[in-house]
Amino acid sequence: MSKKIKVLTLSDHPLSPSGVGTQTKYFCQGLLETGKFSILSLGGAIKHDNYNQIMVEPYNEDWRIIPIDGYGTPEMIRSVIKTENIDIVWFMTDPRFWDWLWMMENEIRPHCPMVYYHVWDNFPAPKYNRNFYMSNDHIVTISKLTNDIVREVAPEVPRTYHPHAVDPDVFKPLPPDVVAKLKDQMWTSQGHDPDKFTVFWNNRNARRKQSGSLIFWFKDFLDQVGHDKARLLMHTDPNDPHGQDLVAIIKDFGLNKDQVMLSTSKLPAENLAAIYNVVDVTINISDAEGFGLSTLESLSCGTPIIATMTGGLQEQVTNGVDMFGIPLYPSSKALIGSQQVPYIYEDRLDKNQVVSALNKMYALGNEGRRQMGLAGLKHVHTNYNFNTYRSKWAEIMEKIYNSRGNYTSVVFKEVA
Repeated sequence: MSKKIKVLTLSDHPLSPSGVGTQTKYFCQGLLETGKFSILSLGGAIKHDNYNQIMVEPYNEDWRIIPIDGYGTPEMIRSVIKTENIDIVWFMTDPRFWDWLWMMENEIRPHCPMVYYHVWDNFPAPKYNRNFYMSNDHIVTISKLTNDIVREVAPEVPRTYHPHAVDPDVFKPLPPDVVAKLKDQMWTSQGHDPDKFTVFWNNRNARRKQSGSLIFWFKDFLDQVGHDKARLLMHTDPNDPHGQDLVAIIKDFGLNKDQVMLSTSKLPAENLAAIYNVVDVTINISDAEGFGLSTLESLSCGTPIIATMTGGLQEQVTNGVDMFGIPLYPSSKALIGSQQVPYIYEDRLDKNQVVSALNKMYALGNEGRRQMGLAGLKHVHTNYNFNTYRSKWAEIMEKIYNSRGNYTSVVFKEVA
């Protein structure tokens, strides 16, 4: 049997419920199912009960996970690459976490290619990321917007557009009788109207997610359709230190528990899929969103979406011809930034846009929303196919492995 290609992954823990962790898991499974790869994952970004190495069933020695703090250190990477004979280093999430890794490119790339799974939220093209991009052998881009940005900033670097996917065995439309039972469990048994128009928001309570604005504007929507006609279900941490105090907002705006409901427990994917099936629409009004997994999960369950036309969201709500929800085009763009990210657009929305979109979705009725959701489901199966996601990753990584050896740290410059 020929040698298996050994991949080192750096990301959130692949068995954690985060979006980065889940996509890493799907990536690993796709490679391992070919029988051509073995994987060592450094699983970070969560608090661990212990730091014991684990072997993932049914792959055993072919997929080992070492829990770590953060995303690793230079010393750790040097040791792992040397002792484990790594063939490819694969890593993902925000580039701000990887400056230390890219500073090691001269140590890493002569031995194994560096493959970065990248997302960027918005234009203007971040020229300040050029050195980061140039430090990779291959960049795989999560959205078309990210792909365009990398092409503009670092056209020399090989890249492949390859968006996220969700498991259709979990996120899928459920039979009507099952949905009816779920509604009885979620609503009727708790004293709530099972047929009330329900808007679902599943995000981290962070500033760019616009959680406070959504509650504020949802009240205006209720003023128009009737305070007993709709509810907003928010699956989030209302006390997240990076977000707003949602309990205070709900109280001070005079909203009650039947109008804005908070789901605060961490839920397995199957439970989230059940929620997508019983709600009428999933909404995301972020002013910047690299991809937006909750809207893809919703469409995969046959539930339409309302989403800002920003980042990866804009590819989900429309394919350029058909609509799988209601798009919210930015009413303005603000150029914001920080010392690490000198400039990037925030896509701002207007209250009237959001309230109008809610009214339109409400007016569609059950059948109109069902038809829109089914069209979205087809869109997911065509453009975000789960099997394609995994098989294409294997093709990408095998191709990179077979073309290794092209790296050189020598740069020739013409001297006048």
